[in-house]
Amino acid sequence: MEISVKAETFRLAEVFTISRGSRTEAKVLTVKVSDDGVVGWGECVPYARYDETLESVTEEIEGLPERFTRDELQGLLPGGAARNAVDCALWDLEAKRAGKRAWELAGLKVPGPEITAFTLSLDTAEKMEAQARKHAHRPLLKIKLGTPDDMARLEAVRRGAPASKIIVDANEGWSAEVYAELAPHLVRLGVALVEQPLPAGDDEALIGMDRPVPVCADESCHDRASLPKLKGRYDVVNIKLDKTGGLTEALALRDAALAEGYRVMVGCMVGTSLAMAPAVLVAQGAMVTDLDGPLLLAEDRDAPLRYDEQGVYPPEASLWG
Repeated sequence: MEISVKAETFRLAEVFTISRGSRTEAKVLTVKVSDDGVVGWGECVPYARYDETLESVTEEIEGLPERFTRDELQGLLPGGAARNAVDCALWDLEAKRAGKRAWELAGLKVPGPEITAFTLSLDTAEKMEAQARKHAHRPLLKIKLGTPDDMARLEAVRRGAPASKIIVDANEGWSAEVYAELAPHLVRLGVALVEQPLPAGDDEALIGMDRPVPVCADESCHDRASLPKLKGRYDVVNIKLDKTGGLTEALALRDAALAEGYRVMVGCMVGTSLAMAPAVLVAQGAMVTDLDGPLLLAEDRDAPLRYDEQGVYPPEASLWG
């Protein structure tokens, strides 16, 4: 078995800004696993929040042994971007070998389209209102917040897109006091979900707090090992393959979270259709799907995912799985 990893850059359609900074391109790692003439593909996005770089993740992948199974991979690498790309490439490889789709191998129903959120970049209230107006036809908008001026931005987006469902991602940018102060306004403005309002290390403040809008764990939830610490703090978990370390753990986390009474959101980093493709399987029936990475790009993979008014569709076999 031969594994290769390549750093690639895809231009964004517009500057994308969150509370941690701005970017004009998506930098990803593409993994190719070849075995007996069959090739599987995967993609990951190293995330500085978890001390990952293109170089460190490449080194992890290149340090793998010559041959291993997908089950063995779970113990060879920790959860994170490196394992994600390799895990998804192995799913693709297995599907091609078997002449089946990945969802068949996973014992899942045939997937269909899922309505996905579209993320509005963090900007001034006036510019965010203009963004919202431009995308007011979309049924679900996600707003990046986490600054002292969040209320004005939220009001502006609601003016720009009065009919859209709104979810908010604070990116760990609020305190418990700020969240408590904003909560009634979130209800008033019809916000359906608040993602990671407090820093992951300080989220015990959510225990016993009134949560009139469901609160979703993002940075506080990586894989099944995260679940015990979420009790009493969160209502929803955000499953991202770059956090779980691939589709294998993502499916297991989804099942475990649902069994424990959480609702599920399926999210993404800013990547291409290759990164989103396996996540579409996890997103089936989710409370919130947030797989808009390709919609933010000026360029994408060949055979990209299909998006229309029904949402994001499962991948063609020529892309993945």
